[in-house]
Amino acid sequence: MKQDQDTIGVVVPMRNAERTIAATLDSISRQTHANLDIVVVDDESTDGSVAIVDQKIRQDRRVRLVRQKNAGVAAARNTGAAATAASFLAFVDADDLWAPTKIAFQLDALRQGGPTAGLAYCWFASIDQNDRVISFGPQPLVEGDAMKSLCADNWIGNGSSLLMRRTAFEKAGGYDPALRARGAQGAEDLLMCFRVAEHFAFAVVPRYHVGYRATPGNMSSDSLQMFRSTELVLDEYRRKYPEHAADIEHHLRNARHWFAYRAAATRRRHDVRTLLTGALQRHPLASAWHFSTLALSVARGRLQRHLGRRPRWPLYTEVVW
Repeated sequence: MKQDQDTIGVVVPMRNAERTIAATLDSISRQTHANLDIVVVDDESTDGSVAIVDQKIRQDRRVRLVRQKNAGVAAARNTGAAATAASFLAFVDADDLWAPTKIAFQLDALRQGGPTAGLAYCWFASIDQNDRVISFGPQPLVEGDAMKSLCADNWIGNGSSLLMRRTAFEKAGGYDPALRARGAQGAEDLLMCFRVAEHFAFAVVPRYHVGYRATPGNMSSDSLQMFRSTELVLDEYRRKYPEHAADIEHHLRNARHWFAYRAAATRRRHDVRTLLTGALQRHPLASAWHFSTLALSVARGRLQRHLGRRPRWPLYTEVVW
């Protein structure tokens, strides 16, 4: 089949990921679409990450290592993309997992969409440090022109779910390192999706093909930085598409709420105060209602856990997603 002949360049940016990189690479190696060029880009790790990757290279000839001076996740992804000649590019963070059929399903979705379909995404399940599922992300079904929907909400949620045609990646200008330079690293995935959506259609695979790791130490746990990064991206697209200003304001409000919740969950009290104050000042009624409802939901969840009534989700790798 033509699908089996397509080489997929898989780019794995890595910095101090010794606890998770082996599991991430194992999930990539188990893809049912076997024609992969797996490029791990070490962003100047100081732990044992490189030694673990070297061991994986000996086990799987498709894996190779590229090293760069510490320049951040956007630069690492661009370095990996430049290191492979593949016409399709997939990106996965060094602490996330893929279901075995992720690439096969997404490649099929892009092929069905034709040359105007530049990006395929999938759903994700959040996992803990032990690979156990703890929650499920949104279930978007957006296809075709995604610009208005992206202005209204970040329904993709992470960069590990993306498969792109190289033509779309290059038309978007690659990942933008400017957010890191401005002290606001974090929303590079959202920015990439916006830039692809300006030129190409989207395709969706409605399956939980990404295990997105939610742990206190990863970049997404810095809620205030993540919000600032998101705000910069949305400000850019408010200027580009003023007709979507109301959608972008809705997106910004939801982002404040989400990152305030994440800050509370990771006990970052200063971030909670900053985000909560901003939310209440800008949208007092909506924010008060949101946080009161959230507080009741959290209290209910704690009571259910105390009573042993909360479901215990399986390990991500034990389920056919």
